[in-house]
Formats: sequence, C-alpha cells, structure tokens
Amino acid sequence: MRIAFQRQGSGPAVLLIHGVGGDSTNWDPIAQRLCARFDVIAMDLRGHGKSDLIAGPLDASELARDAARVLDECAVESCAVVGMSLGGAVALALALDRPERVTKLALIVTVCGRTPEEKARARDRIDFLQRNGTGAMAEANRERWFTDEFRQQHPDVVERRVAQVRACDPQSYLHAFTVFATADFIDRLGEIGIPALIVTGEQDVAATPRMARLMGERVADSRVHVLPRLRHSLLIEAPTQIGDLLEAFL
Repeated sequence: MRIAFQRQGSGPAVLLIHGVGGDSTNWDPIAQRLCARFDVIAMDLRGHGKSDLIAGPLDASELARDAARVLDECAVESCAVVGMSLGGAVALALALDRPERVTKLALIVTVCGRTPEEKARARDRIDFLQRNGTGAMAEANRERWFTDEFRQQHPDVVERRVAQVRACDPQSYLHAFTVFATADFIDRLGEIGIPALIVTGEQDVAATPRMARLMGERVADSRVHVLPRLRHSLLIEAPTQIGDLLEAFL
C-alpha cells in the first residue's frame, strides 16, 4: 500500500491530513507558511492524490494506520497532527488508537457527536452519492463548502475544488465519504489528554458549531474557535485565519 506525502521545512514535525475528495495540495498555503518553523508532512489519504486506491470498505482506524506508516517512513516518533473534515476523524483515530504518536491535536471542521437527525441526513447523503455519483455530489456541495460571497468573487477557485472531487476514483470516494459520514468518536473524547485546537465555521452544516463546542467540553485541554460566516472549506476560503490559529497553537 503506497501512501504518498509531501514534506518541507525543518523543526518539530507536523502531520497534515486533508478531507474527502482532496489531497495534500489543499494544505499548500498553510504548509508553505508553517514550514518556516516546522517539519511539515502533508499526506494523501488512501484513495486520494498519489496514494493507492481504496479497495473496499474501511474505517477511520485503518486510515489512521496509514498515517502512522507515513510517520514511520519519515522517522517521526511523535508529532502534532492536524486534520480537516475526514482528516479530523483520522487524526482523532490516530490520537485514540496510538496516543504515543500524537503530541498535539488540531481538528478543523471535524464532525463529532451527531444527533439522530444528523445521522439520518448523513445516511441520506451516502444514498445520494451511490445513486448519482461523485460529480453530482461535488455540484451539490458548492453551497455547503463556500460562502455566497466567496463563490461570487472566486468562481475559478470553486471550480478547481469541484474539479478535484470529480477527478477522484468513484469507489475510493464512496468508501472515504462513508467513513466521513459514519465515523464518530464522541464517546471516547475523554481519553484525549493532549492539547487540542477545535475550529469550525459558523455556517458549517456538517461540522456544526454545536459539535465543536461539545468536543471542547469533552476534551479537557482544548480551545474552540467558531469562525464567523464561514462554512466547510476553511482551508480554501480562510487559509490566513487557519494559519494564524495553527501557528499560535503549535
């Protein structure tokens, strides 16, 4: 199993894990900033970027084992881990399954503590993806990902993100999205004893502010930031704000 990654900079190591339908390049503006102070490792999740495809159903813990293998390949025993969306679930799985590997944890637009209604909506989205395909899901996500003004002012950036999802291997995307839509570590958050940064957008309908605050209540050493007006694609729409928060936290 080949798991690709980019590495740049020097200093304490930081592992960056992207979301569904993305790849390590989604971190580029933030990675270029962090590499002045850190050894920045940005991985391609299985089924994404230059990594091998996803062969069948899997869970967040299996993706976390891929992340641990990346750290092994980089000869990094432990480091700060930053995950976005699905990457946040993978980062949580890594911190819970292999706590000795993670020194700090940053969770950006990470879903946790779904209500029964939210679980039902997540299942509906899996059904939509199975019926209509990756391209239709990407088109339907424009408003979930970006604010109205960003879509109007930066249509080229939005189109590149949609095209990135369209280019994904369909089965890999389905398996990865299913992990995103079903993984939930809310009952284990009390096990986390390291510093945590939790960030979401005020208008994110997936990783809601309620979820972020709930995670903050469950993780003892945590700080929560809800960014006004923003939705799910914080790495693309708000890289400066995310970079500021990460630099202060790391």
